[in-house]
Amino acid sequence: MSCSTSWKAKLIRKISALIIDDSAFMRKSLALMLESDPDIKVVGSAKNGQEGYELVKNLKPDIVTLDIEMPVMDGLTALKKIMSDCPTAVIMVSSLTTEGAEATLKALELGAVDFIPKELSYVNVNITKIKEELISKVKEIVKQKLYRDRLARLRSIPQVEKPGYTVSTQQALPKIGYKAVAIGISTGGPLSLQKVLPFLSEKINIPVFIVQHMPPKFTKSLAERLNSMCKLTVKEAEDGEVVKSGVIYIAPGGYHLKLKKVSLSSSLIEVSEEPLDTLHRPSVDVMMNSVINVFGKYTLGVIMTGMGKDGYEAIKNLKSIGGYSIAQDEQSSVVYGMPKAIADAGLADNILPLEKISETINKVI
Repeated sequence: MSCSTSWKAKLIRKISALIIDDSAFMRKSLALMLESDPDIKVVGSAKNGQEGYELVKNLKPDIVTLDIEMPVMDGLTALKKIMSDCPTAVIMVSSLTTEGAEATLKALELGAVDFIPKELSYVNVNITKIKEELISKVKEIVKQKLYRDRLARLRSIPQVEKPGYTVSTQQALPKIGYKAVAIGISTGGPLSLQKVLPFLSEKINIPVFIVQHMPPKFTKSLAERLNSMCKLTVKEAEDGEVVKSGVIYIAPGGYHLKLKKVSLSSSLIEVSEEPLDTLHRPSVDVMMNSVINVFGKYTLGVIMTGMGKDGYEAIKNLKSIGGYSIAQDEQSSVVYGMPKAIADAGLADNILPLEKISETINKVI
């Protein structure tokens, strides 16, 4: 029997969720959070990876929450088996530690689509926020009609020219002497960045700034992982450091990345919690608008896979002063939210499949 379920059927029934966690408290908490939404039904739960794997095969849920540290079979092993035998959308429940961050990044490479922090589920003051985030993620991920196909494609993308793919149906980006690249990305980002950043040319002699929606510790692990793969230096941005050409800066989780111009040819990085009223911290809009304030229309804006519309206002600002932007296309996005907002508003100069983004950047810079 096929693991897939038609999207039409999903529209007329509740989203089915399966919880895999060795903590009875977490299983209960997650079930209460998920079923507080009338469109979601928890169809089963398991206390270890082996039980969870068997339930995924038998129940064929729309989505799974999966703990990492479990007896009998750990979460990463279970995830490998799930993705191999019955690919399903999986959200990891992750510990906010360096070890947890590294394990979560590995899980995202193996095919998990997103994660929620485990510790915050225990803090009553954050329960409402976590519940809303979890429900939003579940609904948005399941809504993606071709999620399994997209996941399979993302994991197998080669960095070669593909017949039938064009850089864009729109005019190619002009070479205007770009002075910075600003990239915004969220759900599906860690694996997608691995398909782009390692293929940026070592000849790129301008700074690259990235906001990936992630909590503290996760962005540092992500930067270290990407640095080991890339020709350019990749690092987590630090407050007060001088911006250098040929370096990729990733905004630290829980903080905004901003720039401060100190001379005609020099800028400093500011890492700050302010503004406090943004939906995300780090925020793509905050980072990108700050980069635009320093480099003006010579900023190349790139919006990739992710939920919501963070980055929309900054790209709108960039376009208003004569700048250029790239949006990832729907087919290669894990979640087509952030790039869709740009594309639908007619703000994207190029709408590109994932494997064309680095190639295009290399051509124009």
